Amino acid sequence: MSSAVPRVVVAAPSSNAGKTSVATGLVAALSARGLAVSPHKVGPDYIDPGYTGLAAGRPGHNLDPVLAGEERIVPLFLHGARGADVAVVEGVMGLFDGATSPDVAPGFASTAHVARLLRAPVVLVVDASAQAQSVAALVHGFATFDPTVRLGGVVLNRVGSDRHEQILREALGASGVPVLGAVRRLPELGTPSRHLGLVPAAERSAEALATVARLGEVVAGSVDLDAVLRLARTAPDLDVAAWDPAAEVTVVPGRPRIAVAGGPAFTFGYAENAELLAAAGAEVVTVDPLRDEALPEGTTGLVVGGGFPEVYAEQLSANEGLRADVAALAARGGPVAAECAGLLYLARELDGHPMCGVLDVATAMSPRLTLGYRAAVAVSDSVLAAAGTRVRGHEFHRTHALPEAGATPAWQWSAAGAEGFVSGSVHASYLHLHWAGSPALPQRFVASCAARVRPDRSEQHAHR
Repeated sequence: MSSAVPRVVVAAPSSNAGKTSVATGLVAALSARGLAVSPHKVGPDYIDPGYTGLAAGRPGHNLDPVLAGEERIVPLFLHGARGADVAVVEGVMGLFDGATSPDVAPGFASTAHVARLLRAPVVLVVDASAQAQSVAALVHGFATFDPTVRLGGVVLNRVGSDRHEQILREALGASGVPVLGAVRRLPELGTPSRHLGLVPAAERSAEALATVARLGEVVAGSVDLDAVLRLARTAPDLDVAAWDPAAEVTVVPGRPRIAVAGGPAFTFGYAENAELLAAAGAEVVTVDPLRDEALPEGTTGLVVGGGFPEVYAEQLSANEGLRADVAALAARGGPVAAECAGLLYLARELDGHPMCGVLDVATAMSPRLTLGYRAAVAVSDSVLAAAGTRVRGHEFHRTHALPEAGATPAWQWSAAGAEGFVSGSVHASYLHLHWAGSPALPQRFVASCAARVRPDRSEQHAHR
């Protein structure tokens, strides 16, 4: 099956060059033209796809060879890009910077790696604020470093003046790499940051919408959109079938209702995770722990993913009704899968604020950032994973849990010791997982939930 999706990868020589601003502005500008734009993000980051997704009016999808597997990148791309006129893929770090795990090859999971897999041309965003003619040497180096990566154009970012732009364009004239645009220094377009990076778009609502719209206006006025589209259309067809969640799992009878935490406090989640739950036979509903005072009626299981509960600890704690409902669900054996922020929410307390108390653990902010990929193995059987299950996950947090693991831990990796908690029907850990890379996990979780549905229904029939 051949699929033609025009596409470009937005990359940079290093982090903090303006990739997110340019990629978001590009998505917004192309969307404003009436095009259906599919946004994607290289790597595990949840926050950037929130901005490009907001700009596109459709979910941003992550493309991470470590978490999902190299062989799934093109199928996942095609799945996310269904019905799109063009796709914009935002890179991670510098173009050739890959995962630093000792068990992967240098450059693995880099923006260049994903661009090669997608056979997509690269638009290099260069921070030109502190350079002039030297920009030509920089671009020449990136254009020739790896002949399997096609550098299709440059967007000059943080340009100081008309004269500065002229110098940069003249310097790049003989490079063979066209300049697609020049964006001026506009500090008012910066998106606010905090301890884990950008503030998620979902938390900023109207302010985020205004920022995205302004980025679209700036890029539309600074970048040759027609040239970008022509470049995107040079990407060849991809002879791979799109990823299909229904092909990854088997439908479990019983149609259990599984609530997935959302809202401003729980903004981290891969779209494919919920799709896999639904494909396995679950009815997926959303619960906002900041606003909903109870779980949706008939909830059999709960998934609480990542986010920033530490920012909303007081409000989460004040919602005593939902906290009690979650504790009651776990007490009666309802399956609960929690990762990172979810672990904090299930804990006894977070920064001194009472949480759900499902786990006898105290959590708090930490001065140390914990970050990196993990090759983990399940220590024991749980509602999510069978003992011995091997997964690749990602840690990203500035909080800590005391203790770090329960009597029955969730995962083990390297010499770091055991981590996480398996307690009855609860599985909680700091490890973020992309379930497309481990479809047995959502399959097992739905089955665990369905096992709770059938006895309840049988009991209801018996009383009729």
